[in-house]
Amino acid sequence: MVENTEKQTFGFQAEVKQLLHLMIHALYSNKEIFIRELISNASDAADKLRFESLRDPMLMVDDPDLKVWITLDKEAHTITIRDNGIGMTREEVVQNLGTIARSGTREFLNSLTGDKAKDSKLIGQFGVGFYSSFIVADKVIVTTRRAGVPEGEATRWTSTGEGEYDIETVSYPKRGTEVVLHLKQEEEEFLNDWRLRHIITKYSDHLTLPVIMQKEKGEEEGEGESGEEVVNRATALWTLPKSEITEEQYKELYKHVAHDFEDPLMWSHNKVEGKLEYISLLYIPARAPFDLWQVGKTRGLKLYVKRVFIMDDAEQFLPHYLRFVRGIIDSNDLPLNISREILQNNRVIDAIRTAITKRVLGMLEELAEDKDKYQKFWKEFGQVLKEGPVEDFANKQQIAKLLRFASTHVDNEKQDVSLAEYIARMPSGQSKIYYVTAETFNAAKHSPHLEIFRKKGIEVLLLSDRVDEWVMGHLTEFEGKPLQSITRGGLDLGELTDKTAEEHYKQVEGDFSETLNKIKEVLKESVKEVRLSRRLTDSPACIVLDEQDLSSQMERLLKASGQPVPIHKPILELNPDHMMIRHLREEQDTARLEDWARILLDQAILAEGGQLEDPASFVRRFNKLLLELTK
Repeated sequence: MVENTEKQTFGFQAEVKQLLHLMIHALYSNKEIFIRELISNASDAADKLRFESLRDPMLMVDDPDLKVWITLDKEAHTITIRDNGIGMTREEVVQNLGTIARSGTREFLNSLTGDKAKDSKLIGQFGVGFYSSFIVADKVIVTTRRAGVPEGEATRWTSTGEGEYDIETVSYPKRGTEVVLHLKQEEEEFLNDWRLRHIITKYSDHLTLPVIMQKEKGEEEGEGESGEEVVNRATALWTLPKSEITEEQYKELYKHVAHDFEDPLMWSHNKVEGKLEYISLLYIPARAPFDLWQVGKTRGLKLYVKRVFIMDDAEQFLPHYLRFVRGIIDSNDLPLNISREILQNNRVIDAIRTAITKRVLGMLEELAEDKDKYQKFWKEFGQVLKEGPVEDFANKQQIAKLLRFASTHVDNEKQDVSLAEYIARMPSGQSKIYYVTAETFNAAKHSPHLEIFRKKGIEVLLLSDRVDEWVMGHLTEFEGKPLQSITRGGLDLGELTDKTAEEHYKQVEGDFSETLNKIKEVLKESVKEVRLSRRLTDSPACIVLDEQDLSSQMERLLKASGQPVPIHKPILELNPDHMMIRHLREEQDTARLEDWARILLDQAILAEGGQLEDPASFVRRFNKLLLELTK
């Protein structure tokens, strides 16, 4: 080493300080994970160097065997983890170790509760990486030199994790990164050679990067002498036969690939030979990442070509609605210099994508056999999977089998009713799958449109997710049964229609014809039609849409996104058996009739979760009529 130059002191980004404090306390019970995270970083650095060396072989020519070395110094109370991967420039050190350059970080930190058990899962989900060092160390020194950068332009980063860090330019003889952890006094267990080897085997056996440690004196070969040995398996785990891979190894590889702290729900390991040759190892996570809905966030599989790492998050291998799937693709049929642009227009990619999509849907069908496990999956990723019928026409029916909904068949808002279960419960004579969409679950559950269905014991699906209206515009039938919104068109119960009720309807229709015409004249600017309702049993009125009209919920979504909204008028239906409507038929005062008509329309709009154009007028009319009733 030569003298240090250009030393500067910086303050951590506010989010880093907050995350460090929370992480140290929340993850302390699983503190050994710092080894996994630092070795994982070294592995990523090696992968990046292999990839960059495809374009510039000189980056590796002087030191082609990529490894990570771990050494203990019991006297100095330190652990050193060194790799000969890509390394970092001074700017990259500031960006990677001084800031958390991720959109949504503030929202993530605000979601933490203070409950250590819950927060440890959230923090693991966010991915703490390098910062896990401070769980066990009271001082960390990082020395790094990027491949291709002169020896005298390396960078050293030093911090106690308490708010500031120092950066200086130093001389470093080799490319790569060295992390020296000055352990806290109470963490001396990690200076035990056997303990450290056990952790490495547990967490890093799956990595292709060899992890090297010094042999202890007295070990097998060269007893009384010291030497180096590879501690982990150092083989591309996915290339091995399934019979040689343990469940624990599959889980640890997932945690490395996904940067997740939790075990996956399930995985599928498959080797394809023949016209195409590739290996896929696909995982279904147990928890959605905090930034799952972040716009522009690239999500995909880790791509290898002939065991050589090419890129993270290769999104071309899966449709967007399966973006939660993590894993590895290792292909023998793609060139080593393949780019994201080439991936977008490649027949091999298209064929692999088709096969992998089918495999993931098959995994989900298998997962769905365990209702509790699938409910856990659905809670995390259900809204993403609901995009499937819109995006993937070829697999629409298979995806539809995997969808889950709330229903009038159950009391709570849990979405665990499948379309197949719904059909199995349909009474004889029912030919359609009925559903209602609303802004919230409670609005759907209490929709006046449900009244006749409850009276007849007909199950209705309750849809309140933002994507539901959009999805149902594309999912029009399932196993030959049409899906029918109960808020659209005339009520058609087919063979379940009550003939007595139908005769009653026809009888009162003539009695109300004059009243309906008067109300229609009053509301002509607001409604398309006023008619008697076959679907109401308790409420006085409801609004109904024509089959092709946009729902109120869809209108709100379009308006919120700045899209133009087609103008259409709803249909107002009145319940002829309701006392209020019967009273309206006898009303002779034109002004009162107008007030009642407008109140009924406004009430019907509110019952659908809609917004009134003139709330003040509604309140004024309502209060006026209340006062009249009290006289």
